[in-house]
Amino acid sequence: MKRLPLALLALVLATSALAADLPPGKWWRRPEIVQTLSLSGDQQEKLESVWRAASSDLIDARADVEKQNIALRAELDRPQLDRRAVQAMAARLNAARGRLFERELMMLVDMRGVLSDAQWMRMRAFLDRIEANRPLQQQRRRQ
Repeated sequence: MKRLPLALLALVLATSALAADLPPGKWWRRPEIVQTLSLSGDQQEKLESVWRAASSDLIDARADVEKQNIALRAELDRPQLDRRAVQAMAARLNAARGRLFERELMMLVDMRGVLSDAQWMRMRAFLDRIEANRPLQQQRRRQ
């Protein structure tokens, strides 16, 4: 019985990491991804629809996180810290981050529902290749 919640937590964490690593923008319109995944026109339209349905919520959720960050920073900059106020603001920031995470995750779940299992595995492999190349790209920028 205890294994199920742990398995769900692991799945959520793995999926959230993947959501953060998705290519920026409308990745379903990028030719290399369309070709790699063999996305049909219908799938592209469905992915666009999922994105459109989530975009307004995501904008609001990101704005709320930013507002809570600003409020917390302002409170921390006061000469006399009010521990309870900081704790309350931290809780609001944490809740805002949670709402953003949940909305991003649900958008990913909806997008995943548009892809076949084979396409999803190809997407994972594509993202793994990007991730593997990231340290090289960062190293080149430093030089």
